[in-house]
Amino acid sequence: MIILILLLALALWGLIATIVELRRDGYRRTPTDWRRVAERDPLTAAESGIAYR
Repeated sequence: MIILILLLALALWGLIATIVELRRDGYRRTPTDWRRVAERDPLTAAESGIAYR
C-alpha cells in the first residue's frame, strides 16, 4: 500500500511539474515583427542565370 501511495504521489508531482514547465517555457504565439520582414518579394529579387538546366 505504501508503494502505491508513493507511486501516486510521484505521478501527481510529475503532472504538476509538467504543467508548470509548459507554462514557463516561453513557447507561445508571438506577433510578427514587421521590421524584420523583407521589404521585397524574394522571387523578384532573385538574379537570373545565363544558362538553363
